Amino acid sequence: MHIVIIGGSDAGISAALRARELDPSAEVTVVVADAYPNFSICGIPYYISGEVTHWRNLAHRSHQELEATGMRLRLDTRATAIDVPGQRVALQGPDGTTSWLDYDELVVGTGAVPVRPPIAGLDRLGHDDGVHLLHSMGDTFDLAETLDRRRPQSALIIGAGYIGLEMAEGLTARGVQVTQVEMLPEVLPTVDAELGALIREELVKHGLSVHTGTTVTSISRGSGRDSSLLVEGVGPDDAPLTWDVDLVLAVAGVRPDTDLLTAAGAQTGPRDAVAVDESMATGLPHVWAAGDCVATHHRLMGLTYLPLGTTAHKQGRVAGENALGGRARFAGSLGTQVVKVFDLVASRTGLRDHEAHRAGFTPATSHATPDDHKAYYPGAQPISIRVTGDTGTGRLLGAQLVGPLGTETAKRVDTYATALFHGMTVDAMAELDLSYTPPLGSPWDAVQMAAQAWVRDHLLGTERLTLEAARTS
Repeated sequence: MHIVIIGGSDAGISAALRARELDPSAEVTVVVADAYPNFSICGIPYYISGEVTHWRNLAHRSHQELEATGMRLRLDTRATAIDVPGQRVALQGPDGTTSWLDYDELVVGTGAVPVRPPIAGLDRLGHDDGVHLLHSMGDTFDLAETLDRRRPQSALIIGAGYIGLEMAEGLTARGVQVTQVEMLPEVLPTVDAELGALIREELVKHGLSVHTGTTVTSISRGSGRDSSLLVEGVGPDDAPLTWDVDLVLAVAGVRPDTDLLTAAGAQTGPRDAVAVDESMATGLPHVWAAGDCVATHHRLMGLTYLPLGTTAHKQGRVAGENALGGRARFAGSLGTQVVKVFDLVASRTGLRDHEAHRAGFTPATSHATPDDHKAYYPGAQPISIRVTGDTGTGRLLGAQLVGPLGTETAKRVDTYATALFHGMTVDAMAELDLSYTPPLGSPWDAVQMAAQAWVRDHLLGTERLTLEAARTS
């Protein structure tokens, strides 16, 4: 059997590794558009900051380690078309020559591409001018070269999502004065505004200029020093804004890279991502797909688009197994995410209030600030936790946490994620047998105290009525 995999990032490499693991006799060829298979795109901000000292350290596995598993890599090779009836893929090699590659089963993991906001001048100016997108290793090298050659003193980042915030910290660590612009009302819009405000305060505390509710409208060469760029925008009150900076970084999100599959006849779903079932089948015979190019099954709200590395790894593993004839199923995502922003950590899992409403629940959300460990032990710090549950059933629907670095916020969200995965109620969180020692926690862990706050706010009246009815019956 010959399995061809298009894409050398999380989903593609996971599929290849799973196929080779289950059937060492299977021939597996991975077609990679660049020369960097299995590199951690999530680690790019930490290479830019200098915390990761060499770009090669971003590789999950080296080229040699991948080939040692028995897979064959076709680097700097682009797949240009899929002949579904003929079970072959058209390729363009590094020297521009074209060829066909036959397959028995095909897995497509083409990922996503950066969104280009509708900003005048963004398409005309490139990295030579100090204007950058950031998504691939090639983008990373371009940005690193600009930082080394131009030595920028100031930068403007368009977007305050995960990558934008991480890059704000990374550039600040290099001594660059950063201005961050976000078109939505608060930074980190994947959490509620009350928690996003904590992140914005952290940015300001570290010297950033933050503009929310603000849209960048144009980028051009400035009238100042030779390396400057003039950025124009509109603030929340429609007042014009201008910035004179040395560097512009646009990180306004991604969209699924689906051209190859849709040209072959694949159907699309949310955000025009390719529709797949839980086996990662595309509906095209012998063609599977996984990762950021496909729609994601969410355990609480059905089909959505949720490009996450953790999800891509799991989906790729399922696709690789099923390409061999297996019956694996993707269990679904909860959108569990975490980001470090200077000395704060923000995380979330499941649904927020408005998302739960759209999914048909009757949600309510409570806010609590329990300490990360017993207050009498030195260094206790509060974690801001928002818990969302269904008022009709008591079911846990989601949680959001922001806490100082060192409060284990990243791991505490995983407790909520585990409870969500297994359909627990908020009240049942109190029954979990969690670890305790005064320097690290409390007899009721912070996640349980926040859950108990939700029960007091939204279920206690109902429980009292039930208890009273039991007493009088």
